[in-house]
Amino acid sequence: MRIEAYTQVQQLYNAKKTARTQQSSKKAASDQIQISSFGKDIQTAKNAVAAADDVRTELTAPLKASIANGTYQVSGESFAERLMQKYEENENL
Repeated sequence: MRIEAYTQVQQLYNAKKTARTQQSSKKAASDQIQISSFGKDIQTAKNAVAAADDVRTELTAPLKASIANGTYQVSGESFAERLMQKYEENENL
């Protein structure tokens, strides 16, 4: 094999590579995004949840009032039972 012939072939390939890169650089690139209807539904649901109140005042208002008045009473037995239930639930994890 002659080295001169290899150099000529290599030059041909390099000339084609530069011609291809010049052609591709002339094209304008643009990005597009398409969101499916399911994705739009999820976004609508997220917005609805974000707009909703975190605290249900109809449940918390009577408790707050009884605490403020000093009339809120906690049963020691029911507190202990719930504490043990939570402890057993956490042990099972």
